[in-house]
Amino acid sequence: MTSTTLSQDVINSGDTAWVLVCAALVLFMTPGLAFFYAGMVSKRNTLVMLQQNLIGLGIISLTWFAFGYSIAFGNDRGNGVIADLGFVALTNIDDAPKPDLHVVTETVAIPTLAFFAYQLMFAIITPALATGAVANRLKAFGWAVFIAIWSVIVYAPVAHWLWAPAGWLTKMGAQDWAGGMVVHASAGAAALGLLIVLGRRKVRPNRAPLPHSVPLVIVGAGILWFGWFGFNAGDGLQANGVAAQALVNTQLAGATAMLVWLVFERYREGHSTVLGAVTGAVAGLATITPAAGYVSSWAAVVIGALAGVVCYLALGLKRLLHVDDALDVLAVHFVGGVFGTLCVGFFGEEAINSIGRDGLFHGGGLTLLGYQVVALASVIAYALVLTLVIAFAIEKTIGLRVSAEEEEHLDLSQQGMSAYQEGPTPPDPTADGATVSGAPKPLEPGNTLYLVTAVLDSAGAAGVEREVLAAGARRAMLSEVSVTTASSVDQMVRGQKRTVDVTPRVRAEILTPAESLTNVRSALSALGDDLVEMTVVPVESG
Repeated sequence: MTSTTLSQDVINSGDTAWVLVCAALVLFMTPGLAFFYAGMVSKRNTLVMLQQNLIGLGIISLTWFAFGYSIAFGNDRGNGVIADLGFVALTNIDDAPKPDLHVVTETVAIPTLAFFAYQLMFAIITPALATGAVANRLKAFGWAVFIAIWSVIVYAPVAHWLWAPAGWLTKMGAQDWAGGMVVHASAGAAALGLLIVLGRRKVRPNRAPLPHSVPLVIVGAGILWFGWFGFNAGDGLQANGVAAQALVNTQLAGATAMLVWLVFERYREGHSTVLGAVTGAVAGLATITPAAGYVSSWAAVVIGALAGVVCYLALGLKRLLHVDDALDVLAVHFVGGVFGTLCVGFFGEEAINSIGRDGLFHGGGLTLLGYQVVALASVIAYALVLTLVIAFAIEKTIGLRVSAEEEEHLDLSQQGMSAYQEGPTPPDPTADGATVSGAPKPLEPGNTLYLVTAVLDSAGAAGVEREVLAAGARRAMLSEVSVTTASSVDQMVRGQKRTVDVTPRVRAEILTPAESLTNVRSALSALGDDLVEMTVVPVESG
């Protein structure tokens, strides 16, 4: 690397604009990941999951500014293992060489700050991937301390190994286009380390809450897919043919993996679900990431198809390892990143990218594949061991794991609020435009009253309070309840059987005088199948 500073007149404005746009796309993936994970946990833990993902936007922006960038892309001090601190807090940045990294040619001409910003977004999202594995178990402050340390002493050195020209794995010949090892393998190893330190949830996996909002999961997956174009197509730091190839490969692999996952899901579980569709797509996107700029379009289709099979079968990995991976991070991100990295050794093609190497299927023999295996083993071992050390130290000092009693109501204990607030149902307009008053009628002392308790299907409960008040009831109160079913129902979520033996219902408690009892009962009976059961008990008013 030379030490010449890029002057303004030689900066390529097109490449600079492309890199800045891609940086924004990668940043957008972090809230996408937050939505993706938050929809799959209990509604009582939604805000906590969102914060665990979003907090990195604040913390890692500063750690990357202060230390991370310099450790990853500063002047090498240690035979390719680590860089010096010459660019701490972006000092001396005007003297920084242009980022002629192993994934670009010498013609790249973008400002160093554009490269800094683009790499920052990768640093932010990487540890966030691990939050899905340890859902419902993290203390807020402990997690904040963990990602601050991990981003500096784990992520930054690994980025130096593989993405800096002087990195020892780069010089050896290993290739990682956009983060199969730097992002997905290191985050997967971190997830495994956290699972070992934190242990299992109190609830058994087959009794864990079902995803509370599949639509939120789909929104998150859509944002991830959209942002992945910046993730993969921007990594060459140039708006050129390789960027176009990487973008097309990203789309083809994600689409193919989605379809293959749906086929497997249908064959093995009896249903092809939208949750399975987006899970398969994310698995395909993670798998193509290390190969996106090195392989042909047909290779991307094959890699996507294999990803759909391999990552689906890897859902059983958590049972094999006896770990409680709540949201299947190991199967989707870890296995996807590892498998995609190996695929570079098979499908890599120098004709696609001049800085690439031919893999086994293009006459390159086993050399590149061997480099990929060595690099994978090094990254996984380093990230796993350091994660165990960091997580164990935090757990034994300030604490990293919440108590078992807190697991299912973290929003209230950590946020002091709930994600979903339900207000009263507004009155329906009548035919003449007036409204029926929902205000309770005053009680009349001395009369015999009846307490009517009805259990209603949730879908048929809307407006019931107005109907019984109009029928002569004095009071009506509705509340959500979970009612035990006659028999358990098994639901499949990503290959995991969830036993459900309760169903959501609405309980209506209605106070009515004797003369209105018949009308109230008729109003409830008119609900038909939406009325599950009804009891009547006489009470005395004051």
